[in-house]
Amino acid sequence: MRLFLLACFFIFGISLANATQSSDIKSYADTQNINQTTFITEDEIQSLPKVLYLSYEKVPSRVLKGEIFTVTIKSLSTVKDFMDISYTLSNAEGVKLLSDYPSREKDSRYFYETFHFLATSQSIRLPDFTATLIGNNDEIYRSTTLLGQDLNVVSLNPKKDFSNIVATSFEILEYKTTSYDNMHNIVVFVATATNCDIAALHLNSAYKQGVESITESYFDSKITYYAVIDKNMENLSFSYFNLQKNRFIPIYIPIVVDDDSVATQSDLKPKDQSREMLKMAIAGAVAVVAFFVILWRKKYIYLVFIILPLAYIAYVGLPSKEVCLKEGSNIYLLPLYNGTIFETAKEEYHLQKENEVDGWIKVRLDKEKVGWIRNEDICSR
Repeated sequence: MRLFLLACFFIFGISLANATQSSDIKSYADTQNINQTTFITEDEIQSLPKVLYLSYEKVPSRVLKGEIFTVTIKSLSTVKDFMDISYTLSNAEGVKLLSDYPSREKDSRYFYETFHFLATSQSIRLPDFTATLIGNNDEIYRSTTLLGQDLNVVSLNPKKDFSNIVATSFEILEYKTTSYDNMHNIVVFVATATNCDIAALHLNSAYKQGVESITESYFDSKITYYAVIDKNMENLSFSYFNLQKNRFIPIYIPIVVDDDSVATQSDLKPKDQSREMLKMAIAGAVAVVAFFVILWRKKYIYLVFIILPLAYIAYVGLPSKEVCLKEGSNIYLLPLYNGTIFETAKEEYHLQKENEVDGWIKVRLDKEKVGWIRNEDICSR
């Protein structure tokens, strides 16, 4: 009996040891499977079955340098449930991608991905589009690449007044012209455009020019622009290329000098001191004549012809009020916070005040120029 019990205990011990060993082997195998899934190599990924199929749905037959155009890719997935499709673009030439993410439309099992590009060269190659499926539970899928292709680029033959603008539409909303100095006027205008790289705007007829403010978008864009032009010009004219009409469209801005100092930087030219001196001389002559008339006629009512001219002389002869500008403050071409900066004060100094409008002070600069400073840049003392 004792031998029988010892044999049973012996057999039970061997069975328990085998079960423990089998469990350890299974646990090890599971760990190896997890590690293989987590640390899968690129070669192993490429050996996975293909789950994405890409093709070109819409590609322009020709583009112009400076044109914004679209390319649409059609994607088909063999996986029913997934989170998203990510794209990587590479090996492009002569184009600039305008958005990090494409606009997407879904039709049945197909995804239509539209990318927006700007043509920056006379030679264009579309990028290689590499698409990767993103699973719901961190599944790993094989990527698919659609190779880029060359595009036909058409060269424009513009006239000298071409403004570098290629757009579906370009419109001047408002404009204003004021005197800049003895030789030039300054024109400030606001323009809107669609399907346009509006930052490329450049006027060949301008002495100086620049952007005051800009809102860039490949759908609708807006710009506030200034141009310093010759005083003899009667019109500021330039052209842009209209994509719908497929031709150059002229733009004309009539030059009508506005002396209104409220809207923008008017009266940029300092007062003509020679004319002021002439007026003061005439007023002084009237006062002298009135004085002799009083001595001759003995009628003091003529004193008014002395008092008024002398009052005018005193008013004109008063020096302009000075303002103190803080060190490091900016002097602007126009009263706009994002406007063009004439110069930056390297130290605290005083300027003659010409006018004050809506938080801005117009001051006289050297070389018969006038600029604008902000109220908060005035010295506190």
